[in-house]
Amino acid sequence: MATALCAPAAYAQDLASLEAPAEDATDTRAGMSGKLLLTGGVSQIEGAAGGGLTPWAVIGGYGTRDQIGANAYFTRVEVDDYSLDSFGALVGFYDRVELSIARNEFDTENVGATLGLGRGFTIKQDVVGVKLRVAGDAVLEQDSMLPQIAIGAQHKRNDQGGLLAAIGAQDDSGTDFYVSATKLFLDQSLLLNGTVRFTEANQFGILGFGGDKHDGHSAQFEASAAYLVTRNLAIGAEYRTKPDNLNIAVEDDAYDVFVAWAPVKNVSLTVAYVDLGNIVIADNQRGVYASLQVGF
Repeated sequence: MATALCAPAAYAQDLASLEAPAEDATDTRAGMSGKLLLTGGVSQIEGAAGGGLTPWAVIGGYGTRDQIGANAYFTRVEVDDYSLDSFGALVGFYDRVELSIARNEFDTENVGATLGLGRGFTIKQDVVGVKLRVAGDAVLEQDSMLPQIAIGAQHKRNDQGGLLAAIGAQDDSGTDFYVSATKLFLDQSLLLNGTVRFTEANQFGILGFGGDKHDGHSAQFEASAAYLVTRNLAIGAEYRTKPDNLNIAVEDDAYDVFVAWAPVKNVSLTVAYVDLGNIVIADNQRGVYASLQVGF
């Protein structure tokens, strides 16, 4: 606990430089990489800045209000009967707008053979995202309880339209809309985030959109909490509810417990225990999430 109490002090000088008038902070505001360490989040599996499972209201990259930042990432999720590779990149413009792109590749492994698809049958999905900060500043406005608020959208397109129709999905593409609120309490070394997502995606879109049980968008809730143990190490947890649209199988909520480490400002590594619940014929899909991010 003693090291955790050092985190606000470690940030104090950096925060003061960010709050200084522009004429006194040209080194901080010129160029790139002006944000505090880890305050831009990591890359979630659909490409947006945030946690591993859910987007945050922060804009990705280390660019401040006068800068452009960017990240690229690769994530591997290994659960009991499946695996998922996710990779992509984002660009953050002036701490206001974020554009992202991601590819998800879901390997059915032995389950694919059981279902007659072939062992290692892979479902691929492309995701294009946009996020806009509309209010607040999670870092600079420490004297206000107003969180940073952002709105976003993620358009997803799956490459297995025939298979998805066969299991009861209504579409092979769809768009999620979300609102996120993020607040960083530097004195307590604590970050909190809540996201409301309007979605019809089954298993993040891997199993299509809408279904024979329910169709159309529904509101789902996502939450994250992260504790800054030191300025370059954070621990936390996330929870994400998901719609249950398909008769073929119950879809459970997902959660994780993570550690994020940034040995240098341009590189971060996140490792997590993740529980995705039931996926088609396989219950209790639990395992390891690992993600490498590079950026500026």
